[in-house]
Amino acid sequence: MAVKIRLTRMGKKKKPFYRIVAANSEAPRDGKFLDIVGTYDPMQKPAVVTWHQDKLQHWLDQGATPSTTVKSLMAKAAAE
Repeated sequence: MAVKIRLTRMGKKKKPFYRIVAANSEAPRDGKFLDIVGTYDPMQKPAVVTWHQDKLQHWLDQGATPSTTVKSLMAKAAAE
């Protein structure tokens, strides 16, 4: 089972809110996931990203691979 760290969409129509989750790579985007690693709210100015650093590090240590979007969010958070 390959684990990916990716976004799952929440919120209303035209008002997206995302959870950053660790999920099986074969699971659907908004389907079953293993753990919530953080949140991403693109509607706020500037966009707000929150992380559970211990959970994120745990999944990265277990071999989870972040999606390209999550990887860019991690890079932005590290730059700040």
